Amino acid sequence: MPHTNGLTNELPNPYLKNLDNDVLYHLGFSKKDDLKKLFGDVKFVCTGGSADRMREFAYFIYSKLKGKLPVEDEIKDLGGVGHRYALYKVGPVISVSHGMGFGSIGILLHEMIKLVRYAECDDPIFIRVGTCGGIGIPPGTVVVTEGALNGVLKGVHEFIILGKRVERPATFDQALAQKIQECALPADNFKIVLGKTIGTDDFYEGQGRTDGAICDHKIEEKMEFLQKVFKLGVRNFEMEAPVFGALTHHAGIKGAIICASLVNRLNGDQITATREEMHDWGLRAQEITWRFIEKTLKDMALIS
Repeated sequence: MPHTNGLTNELPNPYLKNLDNDVLYHLGFSKKDDLKKLFGDVKFVCTGGSADRMREFAYFIYSKLKGKLPVEDEIKDLGGVGHRYALYKVGPVISVSHGMGFGSIGILLHEMIKLVRYAECDDPIFIRVGTCGGIGIPPGTVVVTEGALNGVLKGVHEFIILGKRVERPATFDQALAQKIQECALPADNFKIVLGKTIGTDDFYEGQGRTDGAICDHKIEEKMEFLQKVFKLGVRNFEMEAPVFGALTHHAGIKGAIICASLVNRLNGDQITATREEMHDWGLRAQEITWRFIEKTLKDMALIS
């Protein structure tokens, strides 16, 4: 059963307490490191696909927090020893890359959840910040996930454990999603929408595209499917939401996904925006994430 009271509880793995040491292999840390000293003040774990994007996000957060909270002037990759994920810490914010797809982000989440538990962080919030393919919304729209569906439209993530299929609910905190949407400002030149997110294990056929190297379905079938999921409240595709929701929920952690859409799939499969446009749209998701972080830190009386 998932925990519901945050990381004040033990993680749902009774065998962890029997380990003399726990090596977080892909992050380059272990339980014997002074994780409380390094990460004990963390309130937010923000994660996105690419190392470059999360480095940029770390510098963005630094520019916002400098002078408000103690932050290191040198922003360095703390995950370099693990050679898998880039990890930066800026005051109470971790910025860490997760790679692409269920497998990569699943490994990252297992080890980050253990890291914040061993560091005795006080109820941290996990946020995936990234990009997505929109459904029925203009490119540049920011989507806040209110629920995740897998490729067969079930609100679960399916794990294969010891040769058996195990389904865990891909659950997101509704109040948290609403708070993030409320970070919209009248002056914004883009919309922030709540919606369901389909997370698939493939970018091409798994998302119904007809522009991959192989395609055995018809365009008419694709459009019928896209119209169907739009009516179900789905507003975007990506490749991480179900496992993100399932693991954070099961571990008793509040999680959110904030993504900028790069294409409206009702109009086509190809992403034709320029690199500059895609970069600017991605910054919108980062800006909304910062607004939420800022409001939360103010509510905690940690900044003014």
